[in-house]
Amino acid sequence: MKIEKSKIEQHNSDLQKEHQRKFDFAVADVPDADELLQKLTDFQVAIPSWALGTGGTRFGRFGGGGEPRNLEEKIEDIGLLHALNKSSGAISLHIPWDIPENASHIKALAAENDLKFDAMNSNTFQDQPDQQYTYKFGSMQNVNKAIRKQAIEHNIEVIKYGIELGSNALTVWLSDGSCFPGQLNFRTAFQNTLESLQEVYTALPDDWKMFVEYKAYEPNFYSTTVGDWGQSLLYATKLGNKAYTLVDLGHHLPNANIEQIVSLLLMEGKLGGFHFNDSKYGDDDLTVGSIKPYQLFLIFSELVEGMDAKGMNHATDLGWMIDASHNVKDPLEDLLQSVETIMVTYAQALLVDRKKLVDAQNNNDVVTAQEILQSTFRTDVRALVAEARLRSGGALNPLSVYRSERVRENLIKERGSKTVATGL
Repeated sequence: MKIEKSKIEQHNSDLQKEHQRKFDFAVADVPDADELLQKLTDFQVAIPSWALGTGGTRFGRFGGGGEPRNLEEKIEDIGLLHALNKSSGAISLHIPWDIPENASHIKALAAENDLKFDAMNSNTFQDQPDQQYTYKFGSMQNVNKAIRKQAIEHNIEVIKYGIELGSNALTVWLSDGSCFPGQLNFRTAFQNTLESLQEVYTALPDDWKMFVEYKAYEPNFYSTTVGDWGQSLLYATKLGNKAYTLVDLGHHLPNANIEQIVSLLLMEGKLGGFHFNDSKYGDDDLTVGSIKPYQLFLIFSELVEGMDAKGMNHATDLGWMIDASHNVKDPLEDLLQSVETIMVTYAQALLVDRKKLVDAQNNNDVVTAQEILQSTFRTDVRALVAEARLRSGGALNPLSVYRSERVRENLIKERGSKTVATGL
C-alpha cells in the first residue's frame, strides 16, 4: 500500500497555520537553526524487517493482521513509513528470513521506495529446516567443529547477499552461552567464538564493517559468550579495524550506565552502531523512549559530544537501527512512534550548550551541569522535527495520516488476518 502524496500535502496544509505558530516559537532561541534542521533531515533510522510484524512472548503471540508476507511487502511497508516521516530511509534484513531471490528486483523496489540497505543480520540462534546440525548447544562457541563451520558458512553467505544488495555491514548476534554451571568451559567457548568470528571477518569486503552485538542473558541464563560491552570490545579489538561493538539499549542489566558505555566506546573508536528500543526489566524491546526518555537523552548527549569530538558525520559514521518487538501495538504505529522519539531526542541533544556544560564541569559546578542537561531535555523540539520532516516532503503528523488513511485495515484486506512477518 502507498499513501498518495496529495494526501500528505492536504494534511500538511490543514495543519500549516498551527505548525507555523509552534515552529516560530521553538526556533526563536535556536542558534544556527538551518544547520540543525539539515542534521535532522540527514539523520536516518534503519527499520529492521522483523519489526514489521507482531512479536510475542515465550507463552503466546497475538497477531494483528496484515503483516507482510514476503520481502517485497516488507520493503513496501518501510517505504510507507519513510514517505510519512522521511527519517526511515533504510531497511535491515535478516537471513534466512529475508533471502532475496532476485537481488536486482529487490534493489529496484528499494530504490522505488527511496530506501537503502543497512546492516545484514545473520541467524544462528535457531535451527532452520534444511540445516545439517543443531545450534541447541551454541553455534560459534560449539565444541563440535562441524557446527562452528556451519555457523561460519552461514555468516559468509549473509555477506554475499549483502554485497548483492549494496549493504556494507554485518551484524552478528550470538545466543551462545550456558544455562547451568559446568556446562561449558568459558575460555574454550570464548576462543572457539573468536576463531569463528575471525574466519567470517576474513570474508568481509574492504569497505564493510562487522558489528559484534552483546546481550547479558536470554536465551541462556547462566552465561553468555558475548555477554556485555567489554566482551564485545575484546572480540572487536582482536578481530581488527573493521570490527565494532553494537549497542542494543535492551541488552544490559538493570541500572547499567549506558551513556558511559557509549562514551568510552566512541573514545576508543569502537562504537559501530545502535539498536534502539526501551526496557523496564531486561530485553523488553519496547517502544523507544516509552520507559526511560531521560536516559535516552543522556545517551544521545554523549553520542553527539563524542562524535563531534572526533569530527564524525552524525548521519553516516554510525549505524542507527530500531530493534523492537510489538506485542500489543500495531507494529507500524509503534515504529512511527519510535522514530519520532529518536528524532526528538537527537534534536534535544544538538541543543545542549556544550561550552557552558564544559565550564560547569571544569568548575565542579554540579548544580549548573545538571540544570543545563535537564533544561535542554525539557525543551519542546517537536515543531523543529516536524519542520525538518515538512521540508523533506513528509507529514507534519505521520501517525495522524496513518490512521486517517486506515492503513492497517487496508493491509488486512490486502494480505489477510493470519500472515506472519518473521521467522520466529
